[in-house]
Parts: sequence; C-alpha cells; structure tokens
Amino acid sequence: MNDELLTTAEAARLAGVGTSSVKRWADLELLPCVRTAGGHRRFQRHELERFLRDLSPEPAGDANAWVDSFLSSGVFALHGELLRARERLGSWHAVAEELGPALKELGARWERGQISVVEEHVASERLSRALERATESMPSTSLDPQALLATADGEEHTLGLSLVELCLREAGFSCTWSGRGTPTSDLVALAESGELALIALSASAAATDGVRLRRQVTTLGPVCREHGVLLVLGGSGAWPDSVAHGVRLRGLTEVFDAARGWRKDVTRSRPRHTDKRPRSPEM
Repeated sequence: MNDELLTTAEAARLAGVGTSSVKRWADLELLPCVRTAGGHRRFQRHELERFLRDLSPEPAGDANAWVDSFLSSGVFALHGELLRARERLGSWHAVAEELGPALKELGARWERGQISVVEEHVASERLSRALERATESMPSTSLDPQALLATADGEEHTLGLSLVELCLREAGFSCTWSGRGTPTSDLVALAESGELALIALSASAAATDGVRLRRQVTTLGPVCREHGVLLVLGGSGAWPDSVAHGVRLRGLTEVFDAARGWRKDVTRSRPRHTDKRPRSPEM
C-alpha cells in the first residue's frame, strides 16, 4: 500500500479537478485526509485512488465497452475507470494490452462513419489525459534509466505512445516525450549522447510506408547498438519483418517484458564491466 502523502494541489492534479473539489470532498468526509501541524490537508495516495475508482463504474473490459467510455466519459471518470481496470487486471501493462484493441476500434468507427472526426479527436484527447494521470501516479527518480518516446517517421498518432509509456513507467523507466515529427538525425544524436537507455518508436496501422520505416531503422539501429541503447519498435505499422538492430514488438505486454528484461540483464552484467553505462541485451 502506498502511503505517500499528497498536498491538496497534488491530489487535484492527479484527479484532474480543481483544488476546491478536493477540499469539498474532504469537508464532506468523502475523501479522508489528515491535517499538518499548520492545519493543511494531506491525502494518502491510496485513499485518493480508491475514491476515484469508486466514483465511476467499471467497464466490461472489451474494446467496444472501452470505446463507449472514451466517447461518453470525461477525463475524471476515465481516470477512475483506468484505476479500476488496474485493480481488476493486476498490472498497468495488462491495462495497456486491453486498451490496444479499443484504440483500433475507435479508429474503425470513424472509418465506418459511425462517429465524426471531432468525436474521435475528443475521445482520443480524453483518453490521453486520463493515461497521463495514470502514469503520473507512478513516481520516478533521476536514478531510473531514461527512455525517449517518439512516433516513427511520418507517423502522426501518439496514443500508442501513451500506452507504451504506461508499460515503461511500470517497468521502472523514466520517460521523456519527443512525440511526433522528431528528425531521425536528432534521435541519432540522442542515442550517441550516452544519456538514454531506451528509445521507443511507435507506428500505427496508418504508417504504411515500409520503405520510410526501414530507412529510419537502418539509420538509427546501428547507433543504438553501438551506444548500448535498446531500440523498441512498436505498433502495427509497416516495420521491416526482420530487424537487425532493435526489437520489433507487437503487444504492450511485450514492451513491458522487454524493458524489465533489459533492467535484469543490466543488473546481472554491471559487476562484470568497468564502464558505468548500462549495456543493452542482445537484440
């Protein structure tokens, strides 16, 4: 149980509401709090998460039920549903795995004309913000290995990266977003800097230019290999079938397992090496 104490402002940020709402919940005795010597409210993180779970019903867990929630629930309610799903499934990477088909279904409804592009964008933004609150609930430190998250060359969709971040944070990585439109040359420079342990590139089904994706992997992969950076290629885009430098992963649980495996390999290998930079596992 996490007994970390949160200020009113921190609790409001994690819940996605104003501080007045948190104070009102406390005054109505809906959300337990303790008082400091100076009379300020403090909230236990696990109590806040329990309160948010209890506020919203748990979705059925299938893709259509999740999409219905994306379309009808606000950010606050979606965050609660994510917390309930975490409790139901036992891990955040399992939640990410369950959400993957829901993202595809959301796009399919737009393609079929069942929802408008505005509805699709609003639903995506709600989910993105709810996922951001979920990742913020997992603390990280400057000692954690650093991961950079970016979309593949030509890819505009970032929701997949949000799911990747959920998995990497649970695996013990600190994540920095580069997002869409990052030149491959910049990624190469970052890989050479020695500050990164992992680079994750996401390509959705909309990324159909296989030549373009192969060119990026061919350029970036050898540099990552040379500098001990694990290169993770995720999503259902047209990645090359055979990747010489990097790991091609098709599921979110695979992302979590690869990241955890990297950390275990580094822990085992560190006493045998004199250099301080962690080495990536064989790819």
